[in-house]
Amino acid sequence: MKSRIPKDSLKVAIKSALSAGRLIQRNCRKLKTVKEDTLHDIKLDLDVQAQDLIESILFRAFKDIPVVGEEKSTINIDSEFRWVVDPIDGTVNYAYGIPHVAVAIALQRCIGNCDKHGKQYLTELGVVYDPFKEELWTAERNKVSRLNGKIIHVSTRSQLSDCIIAVGFARFDSNFKKILPQIEQLGPKVKKIRIMGSAALDLVYVASGRLDAYWEAGVRLWDIAAGGLILECAGGQFEHALIQSPHFYHILATNKLITSSLKSFIDNAFLISPDEYFCD
Repeated sequence: MKSRIPKDSLKVAIKSALSAGRLIQRNCRKLKTVKEDTLHDIKLDLDVQAQDLIESILFRAFKDIPVVGEEKSTINIDSEFRWVVDPIDGTVNYAYGIPHVAVAIALQRCIGNCDKHGKQYLTELGVVYDPFKEELWTAERNKVSRLNGKIIHVSTRSQLSDCIIAVGFARFDSNFKKILPQIEQLGPKVKKIRIMGSAALDLVYVASGRLDAYWEAGVRLWDIAAGGLILECAGGQFEHALIQSPHFYHILATNKLITSSLKSFIDNAFLISPDEYFCD
């Protein structure tokens, strides 16, 4: 028999996200210290500082639950649960002064083993916080999703010509070569295509009805775990499949109504079973 999720876990996750958000806000106009700068990505010292802050709050409340995070992971702790943390989703935006970033925190439960990739996890709660707009999205499995406490729902748009679709570009050249022809085919059929730079915000924007769909190949677990659950609890469809261990996924997130129409423009690599779970 599975145990209940830890008491006050959502409350603690919210506290962690808000604390990291305040740190991000305070430093937004300051000179950034670059830890790593590659062709398509940037890592800042502030990424590490924000994750350290989040971990300190999580561990103070739940010392036996490990953290899987963008900056580091505490995989040496054996637990039924794990936190999945992205301290700054949209670091390139942030480094360039674009105020479109999020803190994303999810709590996942181990529900068994995958045939190929080890343990299998299911997200039980998710928190996404935009510190610049002061928007906080939350969800617990089998409950409603909320934005600043108010219930949200995906859009009711069913025609692609009425829809705004977000696309993410992973850092690999192969993704550009694969996705660009699909965008070329899809572009004339939809209202707009947007590339916004934060997977977590793309997902919760679909959950809020601001966007109608979002897809990406090669996105990381910590970018999508929290937002994926928020989308599902808002009535959306979140399809995801592990493509490379550890933690790389194809995802397709929609308002459900346009899934079939959208897939007609998307390569077979994105035709994912909705029954897939997070595995690594």
